[in-house]
Amino acid sequence: MVTLDASEDLQRFVDSGVVAVMRGADADTVIDVADALAAGGITAFEVTADNPDAMELIAEVSASFSESEAIVGAGTVLDSETARAAITNGAEFVVSPTFESDVVTTCNRYGTLVAPGAMTPTEALEAYEAGADLVKVFPAASLGPSHLSSIAGPLPQVPLMPTGGIDADNVADYIEAGAVVVGAGSAIMDEEAIARGDFEAITETAREFTRVIDEARGE
Repeated sequence: MVTLDASEDLQRFVDSGVVAVMRGADADTVIDVADALAAGGITAFEVTADNPDAMELIAEVSASFSESEAIVGAGTVLDSETARAAITNGAEFVVSPTFESDVVTTCNRYGTLVAPGAMTPTEALEAYEAGADLVKVFPAASLGPSHLSSIAGPLPQVPLMPTGGIDADNVADYIEAGAVVVGAGSAIMDEEAIARGDFEAITETAREFTRVIDEARGE
């Protein structure tokens, strides 16, 4: 759960609206991509741990932004060793596709935000009561916004972050269903645009995401 030390990080995380899941990030372009996303209003960057260079990339992206500019973390974290390594390299949050209690314990120990994965109300509550700051509802696209709403209804105290299959066309539905923030990967990490160096396209997509989210939040 959120401590006083982590509450500011949680607010920065939520304020971004979207957590950019940077799966397959490349050292040659990761900073350009992060800069492009930030220019469009997305300021939470998740480097997935299944990337062999993940720890170096986390450190690099973290060093490229001040604390007020962005929040950088690790995704696809499956064990406490990986969580600790990510935190040591500058990760300010840790996201998992499943609920692993040792990952939550490690993050709590170091005062780092943690968002384990869950699909059912039981899993979501178990993760939250074990110390999760948010719960990643994953894969969100399998059951859609109505499923998120069904979890949020009886569990309003649990901050939910749906991830998987979210794009600019459906993100408002998830916000209106109770999401405090969403995770998005391929919808904002356009591999073709990155390959051709068209980072302005990344910015425009990010800008559209944040515009839709702001409207859904009534901002």
